[in-house]
Amino acid sequence: MKTSETGKPVRADADFASASVPQHLLRGALGFGLIIGSIALVPFVGPATLLAAPLGLVALRGCPTCWLIGLAQTVSRGRLERSCTDGVCTLTKAGGPAST
Repeated sequence: MKTSETGKPVRADADFASASVPQHLLRGALGFGLIIGSIALVPFVGPATLLAAPLGLVALRGCPTCWLIGLAQTVSRGRLERSCTDGVCTLTKAGGPAST
């Protein structure tokens, strides 16, 4: 496993993408809906509705930021490729020149 500059391990295979953009947006709607709904319904139903919030986090695969990263990965899948050699990573378009 690779390590970052701080010495912490970095997962090279970190992937939050979905199979398709509509599927990813559906997961986002479900996750954000559960989180917002659980908080909004507390005054009407009681604190038991907060039990739905962890389900929303599962749908988002951890956190809203993870969902946003996954959205970017899903949209760019097949369009961009990342390769790392000797600690230097490059991002290339499919069939295009490399950039850092």
